[in-house]
Amino acid sequence: MAIFPNLREDLKAYGGDWGCQGFWVMIIYRFGRWRYTLQNPWLRKPCSFLYKFLYKVIQILTGIEFPCEVEIGRNFRIDHFSDIVVSGYARFGDNCIIRNGVTVGLSHTAHPVAPVIGNNVDIGVGAKILGDITVGDNVVIGANAVVIRDVPPNSVAVGIPARIIEKGRDQRTEQRNGY
Repeated sequence: MAIFPNLREDLKAYGGDWGCQGFWVMIIYRFGRWRYTLQNPWLRKPCSFLYKFLYKVIQILTGIEFPCEVEIGRNFRIDHFSDIVVSGYARFGDNCIIRNGVTVGLSHTAHPVAPVIGNNVDIGVGAKILGDITVGDNVVIGANAVVIRDVPPNSVAVGIPARIIEKGRDQRTEQRNGY
């Protein structure tokens, strides 16, 4: 895995703004992933130490916990910083956006499985996505939603616990049904 082409793509996802704290997180993330490609243990160990140090610095500066074990697709973006926790077991598809206050993690520490997030998923402020679930493609997770079950493609998840609304469904029907 080449580190610099990925950083160019990441910078493009942030509109070329080097000052975005989400981009800072991606630099350390990419470095952490890259160090696994080093075969020489004498080279990998100091890089691992440097990664762990920089990871902690970025975590303190930005309030974002985003370990290099997370699998992400292309054009992944952290839109706002602070209070973001993502489990190393999580996976994201292409074109995903997360915002401040988001947690993507385990529902139980005894069962270390985190959500699998599809392509084109927009996760709103304060959302919590927990457990062994799948979020389909083209999904919007509403602000402060708590998602603890699978979300089908082309839908919106809102509320606590999250209700699933099919995208494009007539809003008057939703109101008549008490949503």
